[in-house]
Amino acid sequence: MVSRGIKLFAIIWALCFSLPLEGQWMNNLREGDLLFCCPDSANAITAVTSGVEELPIDHVGIVHRIGGEEGLLYVIEAVKPAVQLTPINSFLLENPRLLLGRVSVDVDFDRSIKHCLAMVGKPYDDLYMPGDSALYCSELVQMNYVNHHGALIFEPISMSFHDKSGQVTDYWLKFYAERGLTVPEGAPGTNPGELSRRQQVTIIAKIYYNDHDIIFQRNR
Repeated sequence: MVSRGIKLFAIIWALCFSLPLEGQWMNNLREGDLLFCCPDSANAITAVTSGVEELPIDHVGIVHRIGGEEGLLYVIEAVKPAVQLTPINSFLLENPRLLLGRVSVDVDFDRSIKHCLAMVGKPYDDLYMPGDSALYCSELVQMNYVNHHGALIFEPISMSFHDKSGQVTDYWLKFYAERGLTVPEGAPGTNPGELSRRQQVTIIAKIYYNDHDIIFQRNR
C-alpha cells in the first residue's frame, strides 16, 4: 500500500510539473476541438465500432477554455455520473492516448459550446437510448454542434451493436437483457469512433502521455 501510494504521488507530481513545462502542445488546441480517446485494449464499444484509420476509439470530449485566451483549458465530457467539465490535465491523465480532431466546416462555436455547457449536470446515458434526457459522449457532440444557420453539423446514424460478422455481440445482448430491454440496433444515434471518421472532422494530431512525457505528433 505504501509503495502504491508513493507511485501515485510520483505520477501526480510529474503530471502537475511536466504539463505546464511542456505546455506548448496545449497551444494547438482550439475552442470546440474534439479529443478522441484510444484505449490500450479492446472493449465492448470498440468491438462494435471503428474509428478513423481503424483505430479503437471509445470516448470523445470537447475542448473549452474558461477565462478568455489566457484562461484554463477544460474538457466538456459526458461520463458517469453526469456531463461535466474536466481540467485538461486530468483528462489527459485518464486518457493518455488521444486524437485531436477539428470540425472543418461552418460551425457556430459560440452557440455550440453554449449548448454543450447547458448540458453540464445532466445524467450520463449508459443505455445509449435516443430521445431521453440523459447523454452519452458522442451524443453530446452530435446533438449540440450547429452551423450559423442553426442546423446540426452531425446528423445521427443507425446505431451499431454488431461485430464484423454482423451479429450483435453477446456482451450487448446480455447488457440489455439484464435491464429488461432489447438491443437498440439500428436506432438513431452516434458513436465516438464513427464521429472521428466524419468528413466534417479533420484529425490534426495524435497526443500521447507516457509517464512525464507528452508527445504531440501532428498529422502531415
